[in-house]
Amino acid sequence: MLLSSIYILIVGFTNCFFFKISWSTSDFSLEGDYLLGGLFPLHEIEHETALFSAETTKCFRHISSKSGYQMLQVMRFAVEEINNSTSLLPNVSLGYEIFDYCSNTKNFNSALSFISKNGSIKPKEKHNNYQPKVIALTGPYGSTSSMTIAPLFTMDLIPMVNYGASTSALSNKLQYPSFVRTMPSNKDLVEMIIHIIQWFGWNWVAFIGSQDDYSTDGLKQFNKYINNTGICLAYQEGLSLKANYSQTLKNIDKLNINVIVVFALPQYATKFIKAAIANNIQDKVWIASNAWAMNQQIPREPGIGKIGTVIGIAERLLSLPGFNEFIYKDRGTTDVRHNDSDETGILGKRNTCNQVCEYCSLLTAEDIINENPTLSFSIYSAIYTIAHALHRVLQCDMNECHKNTMAKPYMLLEEIKKLDFPLDGRQVKYDKNYDPTISYAVVLWRTDVNPPQFEVVGTYDTHPEITFRINNSRLRWHNNSSVPFSNCSVECKAGYSRRHEGFHSCCFSCEKCPPNSYLNFSRDPYTCFPCAESEWSDEGSTTCKTRSVVYVQFTEIPSIIVMISTVFLIFLLIAVFCIFAYNYDTPVVKSAGGSMCFLMLTSLIFSSVSVFFFFGKPTFVFCLLRNVIFTFFFTVCISCLTVRSFQIVCVFKMAAQFPKVHSLWVKHNGQWLFVAFASFIHLISCVIWMTVNPVNAIADSWSFKDQILLICERGNNATFSIVVFLSWALGFLCLLFSYMGRDLPKSYNEAKSITFSLIMYYLTWIAYFTACLIIKSKYMVIFNAMAQVSSINGILFSYFIPKSYIIIFQPQKNTPAYFQTSIQNYTQTISRT
Repeated sequence: MLLSSIYILIVGFTNCFFFKISWSTSDFSLEGDYLLGGLFPLHEIEHETALFSAETTKCFRHISSKSGYQMLQVMRFAVEEINNSTSLLPNVSLGYEIFDYCSNTKNFNSALSFISKNGSIKPKEKHNNYQPKVIALTGPYGSTSSMTIAPLFTMDLIPMVNYGASTSALSNKLQYPSFVRTMPSNKDLVEMIIHIIQWFGWNWVAFIGSQDDYSTDGLKQFNKYINNTGICLAYQEGLSLKANYSQTLKNIDKLNINVIVVFALPQYATKFIKAAIANNIQDKVWIASNAWAMNQQIPREPGIGKIGTVIGIAERLLSLPGFNEFIYKDRGTTDVRHNDSDETGILGKRNTCNQVCEYCSLLTAEDIINENPTLSFSIYSAIYTIAHALHRVLQCDMNECHKNTMAKPYMLLEEIKKLDFPLDGRQVKYDKNYDPTISYAVVLWRTDVNPPQFEVVGTYDTHPEITFRINNSRLRWHNNSSVPFSNCSVECKAGYSRRHEGFHSCCFSCEKCPPNSYLNFSRDPYTCFPCAESEWSDEGSTTCKTRSVVYVQFTEIPSIIVMISTVFLIFLLIAVFCIFAYNYDTPVVKSAGGSMCFLMLTSLIFSSVSVFFFFGKPTFVFCLLRNVIFTFFFTVCISCLTVRSFQIVCVFKMAAQFPKVHSLWVKHNGQWLFVAFASFIHLISCVIWMTVNPVNAIADSWSFKDQILLICERGNNATFSIVVFLSWALGFLCLLFSYMGRDLPKSYNEAKSITFSLIMYYLTWIAYFTACLIIKSKYMVIFNAMAQVSSINGILFSYFIPKSYIIIFQPQKNTPAYFQTSIQNYTQTISRT
């Protein structure tokens, strides 16, 4: 197989070129000091056929391509412009030899001609000695064509400055070291398509290509670069010319895809668009790759306006200054030559290889000028790239070049990578892979006017920086509607997270984010992130708000009121203490408990001090003091009341029945032992309470969504319960003894006062603990402080104030005689009963 292929190449080459060729004035050739090669698709072979004989394809027998002839004219125009320049290659002329390239497999003769030297090829010749016919080449059109013949040029480092091959594989300089291109690669084209899709918020797209290197590479790049963009490729297919286009369109329509990227060569795009018209496909957005974005025939198809909106990607610079004049001038001479020299034309057919164009002489200047200009600047800049590189190799200045300097193809390649020159408002320069800077235009097909027009509505440039813009006001969507919708799912509202559905990431349902969470769409649209502990949010939020830190401050009015009342209470307790101390030997003080009254009053004073630790920012010390001081000292006071109640009952009722027990109680100061024991047990319970799980200031972030409440925790529930139980148990005993002494002498009967104070104590704290269960507020500490003040006031005003009143205002009742009379009356009453 390999031998037969080599045989075909060699025979085809010799059949085509080892004849004497008459180079008359022609579009295909021009003599010059340095010869450039050009390959252009003047004809197209629709269906390639296998070749089993040594046969060279004659392109003129196949389908004509007017756009190919226009490309050829751009090269001729660029060469003529350079030859007429006084600054670029001033005393050097460029010539060219151009071939019609219509087949990827049967046009090797053209390539072999370019790399030959005097009709022969020496593959192993050193670069320093080897001088092929052409110093550089531009063309051919198409990625597959370029990849097919590129090895023939790159092995000798002949610059292959290509205008029409965009596959990314050609950027690989290990495989294609001398391949230079003036049109962007598929990578750049795909990136621009993605920019367009993202600009309009689409994510549900189809990608239609053809079965060639151009489309295959485009699909590969598209799949690569849509990662992490939110775009889903809902449908993809590489079409052949015999494919079922109608079925493809039905598949796209079933998936509700409204944006279709057609990344294909013109012949495939034409068939596909015609099929869309025939199948009544409507209201779609068609994104045309640069291969057919400026096609002149498709916009004229009947019914094209119904299929939707066509957006194309084309070169930014679509017109070349002076090109139209060149064509008009050229047509004025060449038309006469073709008309008067039919015989020469026929002779040319016999003596030239793929340098015959029968339809070319029939084209008017307008036909050429109005052809698709997409590749015009690419061809133009390719010729100028070669010229500038040669200018550097020949060490030219503004006046002349050193013609005696040897210019080899590989020398041009070295200079091309250094080029950076302006050309018609564009900057021509190349990166390390010999790829150019990008300057694309977004064109809108205006098929509603006659003739159809291409309106530039956006731009994409990479020099000096990447910029992408689309003028939305200039975009006229089909039927003057708004931007078409092409998404698998309707975008979630703010504060709603996505939930995957199906295979594609673009398909999802929406769920509202719960309270105290938020959705950061740019970070992750699928996750509701929890707010920090110091933040809060409502249901369905996109941000978190900072919680306000609250606690009862000293300067608040409720705090001031409680503190003033506490100060007054302390002064009142101190006053009572002083009254009792001054009247210590009187019967009222002794009946109230004597010296034990001072312990009770002292305990109540210390209990009152704890109120001041409820205000201000809670700290460990404040939490400790506010809880322990009141709990302990108030329990000491209750233990005194308890033992006082018991002692009165014991004197009047139990002394007679249990004289020995009473004697032991009096002898060993039983009342003080009881108070000491009860106080010690309670102190131990308080120490355990504060040690097992110390009370501390905590930030309550669960009670209020927008606040952090600084509170004191209660500590361990078990130890706290023991502390409360001991205090309440003493109170219950006190109530019990008070009830037993309800019928004692009036002067000694304290049942009512003690019962009132303790009932007030119980009710106050029951109300407080109930409020704690149903109310959440920073002012609960105010209730706590008020409960303490209320408990202290209960004992003060029911037990001590009445006695103080007697001491001050009823001194006649504060005498031994009065108390003796009360005892005698009680004794007589008991004896009668």
